[in-house]
Amino acid sequence: MFASEQGLIGSHPKFIKAIEFARNVAVTKAPVLIVGESGTGKKTVCNLIHKNSARNTAEILIVDCSQEAQDVENDILGHRDAEGKFNKGVLERANGGAVILSNIDALDEKFQKRLYQILQELGDYDLDVRIMATTTKNLSKYVGAGRFHRALYTFFSGSQISLIPLRERGSDIEELAAAFATDYASTNNREGVEFTDEARKKIASFYWAHNIAELKSVIESTLANSEGSTIDVNAIEIGEKKAETVANDLDEDGLKLMSLKEAERLLIKKALIHTSENRTQAAKILGVSIRTLRNKINEYRGEGNNYFVNLR
Repeated sequence: MFASEQGLIGSHPKFIKAIEFARNVAVTKAPVLIVGESGTGKKTVCNLIHKNSARNTAEILIVDCSQEAQDVENDILGHRDAEGKFNKGVLERANGGAVILSNIDALDEKFQKRLYQILQELGDYDLDVRIMATTTKNLSKYVGAGRFHRALYTFFSGSQISLIPLRERGSDIEELAAAFATDYASTNNREGVEFTDEARKKIASFYWAHNIAELKSVIESTLANSEGSTIDVNAIEIGEKKAETVANDLDEDGLKLMSLKEAERLLIKKALIHTSENRTQAAKILGVSIRTLRNKINEYRGEGNNYFVNLR
C-alpha cells in the first residue's frame, strides 16, 4: 500500500495505518492528538485531516504552545492591544474551520484547565472549531506526573495518531529521498536526477535524528550544490561532509534572524524537546557538558522563560 497525498509518502505498515486513521477521523468532528518526534510530519497530517473534512474551505490556524504563556493565551482567546482594540483569538477567527495547538505539552499548567473548560463551552458561543494538537511527548506520562491536566488529555486522546520515526520506516527513506529530489528538480527547472546505489545506501543507513524535515533539507542542499543527473555517494551532504541543516515542525517558513543569545536558547530548548527532556542526551547533541547545560537552564529560569521555568 502506498500513501502520497500532500507529501505523505511511504508504505510502512505503521505509517499506512496512521494515514488511514487520519482520513477516517477527518470526516468526524472529533479532536485529534498527533504524537511523534520532531520532523515526522505532524502538521502535515493535521493538514491532511483538514483537507479531507467537510470544513476544508475554511481556515486552519496554528498556535505554538511553547511560546511565552501570555502570548499563547492571547493567541487562543484574543486580547486588547495598546490602543484598546480587541484582536480576536484563533478560536473565533477559525470558526467553521480548524485550529492546531502545536507542542501542546508546553501549555502553561494553569491555562490547561481553563482551556479545557473553554473547549467544552464552544457551542455556547456559537463557535464550531475542529481542534487538533501535536506533541513530541508521551502525554499520558505527563498526566501521571501531574504535569498535564487529565481532562484535557482525555479530550484529545480518543483520537490519537502516532507517527513513527523515519529511521524505523525502512524503504520509505529512499522513496522520500527520490520524491524530494524530483520535487526540487521540477521546481528549479532541472532535469531529473538519480542516486547511485552507494548514495542510496548512505541515505538509507543514516540515523535521521530529525526525521523527514532533516532528510528533505539534506536532499535539497545536495542537489543545490551538485550538477548533472547522477548523484553519487560523495555528493550526499550528511555526516562528516556538512553540518546538518534542520527545518523542523516549527521552522516551515525558513530561518529567522535573531540574536545569538536567542538562537542559543532556542537550540537548547529544541534539544530538550527532541530528547523528551533527557539532559544528558541533549548535552551530547549540543556538544556541551551537562554542567554547562544545567547552568544555561538555570539562567533561563532566572529570566522567567516559561518553558524553562516549567522544566522538571
